[in-house]
Amino acid sequence: MRPDSRTAIITGGASGMGKATALRFARDGHTIGVLDIDGAGAEAVAADIVAGGGKAIALKADLGVRAQIEAAVAKARADLGPVTIVVNNAALESFAPVAEVTEADWDRLMDVNVKGAFVLIQAALPDMVAAGWGRIVNISSFGAQTGAPNMALYTASKGGVISMTRSMAVELGRHGITVNSVSPGFIDTPMARRAIDGDLFPVPWEQIIASYPIPRLGRPEEIAAACAYFASEDAGYVTGQLLGVNGGTAF
Repeated sequence: MRPDSRTAIITGGASGMGKATALRFARDGHTIGVLDIDGAGAEAVAADIVAGGGKAIALKADLGVRAQIEAAVAKARADLGPVTIVVNNAALESFAPVAEVTEADWDRLMDVNVKGAFVLIQAALPDMVAAGWGRIVNISSFGAQTGAPNMALYTASKGGVISMTRSMAVELGRHGITVNSVSPGFIDTPMARRAIDGDLFPVPWEQIIASYPIPRLGRPEEIAAACAYFASEDAGYVTGQLLGVNGGTAF
């Protein structure tokens, strides 16, 4: 094991950006807790990491349930060691007009996208404080910076993630813990493909990406690379930052 190896928990690690990040962090020498509500998917990603010579375990948890999050962190700590890297990637999407969003929709999405991320950080925080070193990377969204039709609920949650990131960075820096956010643009993930297949965008998706300086969908591996930087020793003096990985899209 490399001397700079750490234990990382990646949420939403069974697919898309989370899977790419888990695989990238494993290649960088970290041990990985692949956390997802899809237990079989998490097991498959962990198995891929182990087959490639890395160390990983699957952690099944619903991020809307505090007890499940805390149990997952406890298992990662027991099996892999203190958790000093957290990547909050898992999220629920929402494509609905404002008038159609129910209170139940609001509560469930906020429970997962904002509170779940907060609770996971709380659960891992004692390990980071004890180590005097920690890396927290929260995945937000370009839509939270620009606004998007039929996505007020989703973008509200991701705006909360951005604000939470900045406040945590101010509070936790003295403990050697950095807190940063990666803001993806239009990334080729299962979530994005569901939106494409469901024709959920106000204009054809091809028209959206044609307007970008880099006119293509982003790759999950490109988000993983940004996360890897924030989790590295090289980023020890970088905190409270929001990095857009979005093909150069303008506001």
